[in-house]
Amino acid sequence: MAMTLRLTDAEDQALTEQAAREHRSKQEVAKAAILEYTSRRTRSRDDLLAKIGRENAGALKRLADS
Repeated sequence: MAMTLRLTDAEDQALTEQAAREHRSKQEVAKAAILEYTSRRTRSRDDLLAKIGRENAGALKRLADS
């Protein structure tokens, strides 16, 4: 799927410089950044839900039993 990504001049410059450092295209760097961000957010959400489950196990069990 195609999309347009609108960046400020500073964001475009940062992306250009990062791509040059990695000898990759700006598209490759941007796609990798998106995948890293979404993976990190998913892990963070999963960790938080697990923590809530552990910390509230007793209350959750009582709710399930009622």
